[in-house]
Amino acid sequence: MNKYNVINTPVHNIDGIAKITGRAEYTFDVKLPGMLYGKILRSPHAHAKILNIDTSRAEALTGVKKVVTGKDTLGIKQGIWRRYKELCDEEILAREKVRYIGEPVAAVAAIDEDIAEEALDLIDVEYEPLTGVFEPLEAIKAEAPQLHEHAERNINVTRHIEWGDVDEAFRKADYIREDWFRCSSQHHTCMETHCAVASFTPDKKLTVYTSTQSHYYIQVLLAWTLGLRENDIRVISRYTGGGFGGKFELDSAQFCSSLLSIKLFKPVKIVLTREEEFIATKRRTPMFYYLRTGVKKDGSFVAKEARVFTDGGAYTSMGATCLYLTGFFQAFPYVWPSYRYDGYRVYTNTAPTSAMRGFGAPQATFCAETQIDLIAKELGIDIIDIRRKNAMYPNYEVPGQATIQSCGLMECLDKIEQWIKSRGMLPANHGIGIAAYGFMSGGIFNWFDTPYAFSSAIVQINIDGKVDLYIGSQDMGQGSNTTMAIICAEELGVKVEDIRVHMGDTESCPVDIGAWGSRETLMQGNAVQRAVSDAKRQIIEFASAKLSPNIVYDLDIKNQWIHLVSRPERGLSYFDVVKDAIRAKEGQTIIGRGHYTPHRKGMISPAYSFGVQAVEANVDPETGKITLKNCVTAHDCGQVINPIGVEGQLEGAMAMAAGYGFTEDLPMEDGKIMNPNLVDYKILRITEMPETKVIEVETYEPEGPFGAKEAGEGLTNPTAGALGNAILHATGLSIKELPFTPEKILNAIREKKKKK
Repeated sequence: MNKYNVINTPVHNIDGIAKITGRAEYTFDVKLPGMLYGKILRSPHAHAKILNIDTSRAEALTGVKKVVTGKDTLGIKQGIWRRYKELCDEEILAREKVRYIGEPVAAVAAIDEDIAEEALDLIDVEYEPLTGVFEPLEAIKAEAPQLHEHAERNINVTRHIEWGDVDEAFRKADYIREDWFRCSSQHHTCMETHCAVASFTPDKKLTVYTSTQSHYYIQVLLAWTLGLRENDIRVISRYTGGGFGGKFELDSAQFCSSLLSIKLFKPVKIVLTREEEFIATKRRTPMFYYLRTGVKKDGSFVAKEARVFTDGGAYTSMGATCLYLTGFFQAFPYVWPSYRYDGYRVYTNTAPTSAMRGFGAPQATFCAETQIDLIAKELGIDIIDIRRKNAMYPNYEVPGQATIQSCGLMECLDKIEQWIKSRGMLPANHGIGIAAYGFMSGGIFNWFDTPYAFSSAIVQINIDGKVDLYIGSQDMGQGSNTTMAIICAEELGVKVEDIRVHMGDTESCPVDIGAWGSRETLMQGNAVQRAVSDAKRQIIEFASAKLSPNIVYDLDIKNQWIHLVSRPERGLSYFDVVKDAIRAKEGQTIIGRGHYTPHRKGMISPAYSFGVQAVEANVDPETGKITLKNCVTAHDCGQVINPIGVEGQLEGAMAMAAGYGFTEDLPMEDGKIMNPNLVDYKILRITEMPETKVIEVETYEPEGPFGAKEAGEGLTNPTAGALGNAILHATGLSIKELPFTPEKILNAIREKKKKK
């Protein structure tokens, strides 16, 4: 029986009607009086010096209002890692050098898009081409061309994690396995491309409508690069058509539209084309992974050594975080007595790589889970048993890294084992693969250097009992607004329809550091619960005087009824009490405030989700084609807030992660992406989706609101590994390079036949 009134009951997204009726206004839809249209000129070279930019012909074109280049900027090198200025290495408009094909060098504002596009062809840029380097293992060689003066051998960032005596542990291992893996790139492929409408007015106030995952980040980064005060900039993002990690850094549309508007005192709109989206925005980080693992004969893990070279592209971006997290999650979700990780992020002359759903964990999970199945096969151990023997458990401490409080991994393994047994004997060329995973519920480390709480919320209760909830988090389609409304309604004892959620505006909403790292449910949820608790206390204090003095601690609100906990039948209408309380306060509404910043032991996250995924696939031995049949995920996200939301996250994550596993790729030639369109870039189509099922394993997370934790990104992590293991069990082939294309499978089949 559900102990809550609203939590863990199916609630459709509160903004669903606005979206399906077309009333939801995205940045694409914004049109302001006198608005101009902007276009961006991008480098055709992967590596070159900029000798001169002549804009005179473009400026002379009828209808062109302004052309800007790097000389019109403050020349600030910016980045999302503000705490460490040496990692802020990117100018939005390059001044002296370009480092990837698609890097912005100039921007135009004109009366319409066609004229702006024509003007780009009239800008004359004189380049001195330089030798480029496009693979990280080539870029670290002594003779390779250097992208940035400060980065010897193009090594951007390094990270090291270690505990235990790794070398001694390997000496005691009964079996040691070594493997190299290659993890490919992937594009976010949001339905709404990067876009912005900027309007600078004579009072020196800048308003920017944009598609973003963090309007606060964009406000701060624009202020920094444009030389304005933070609160002279208003960022609005009512609706965002997808993000997946690709929209919380400052982008060329936001910066260039703002710069042009400042020069013109006119609104300027820039919408990136789909081709620009592919070639000139950030993407998932490719990785070269080396794993060396030692185990006992019974499958007990003894030691692991991991070494990673990541392809960072031209700039740091969020690469430092990704480099650390992939090493951290390489040890998940198991107990390793000894572990050593060394990570190297390498600059290359390719589009920058950064955050994408899972943030380094899908790569780590693919490599780790593939190797575990190979070890189990060599030792003759069941794939469930080897994971069960080494699984993390509640209150486990990752040495020097993190403390795990809630953990339902064992229960997830049990559920998946039951499902596998229910499938019985599979047809020929079918296989079931599994992968276990864990993921964070937001990050603790303040790399952005914000002075504010990580999440804040304000609750205003009006005379009719309606609740206005003001939050700084960003709903980009994942349903966080609905989650916050549910938490608010449950804590206050009212219905979801009594809640109005206000978000996406830095002028009216409190600060939240954005939708990334699966942080919203836990962090913004905690802030909301605390704000509502503050408002609820004020209501109950007033109600106690009516019911009986000195019993404020014995009162609660459920189903819009304020009552004695010991005698629920004795109470008052929530609506009547609110009305009387506001009248007694001379018409002042009831306002509650809450904030949350994690202060847990360990430097990664306050809480972790866990799960196990099973993928059933068929492999055609004649063509190498993979067909997905089933995907079942047993998932521990603590207390489920909205079961519909969790199911939606699973299906979306599975589509994205399966695409990463076997259909999506970004092939390049000399730094040029060869498939920058939705025809040649193969995202998973609806007809290719398998039957999906989520089995919720409920635990209670002490750090989360009502015991909840993440349920968004963690679901992305296991699919490539589970699919690879399904191929292994269907064909006996282990493919160690993503994606699993038919060509790779056919080549592996032919090599296997040659060895017979």
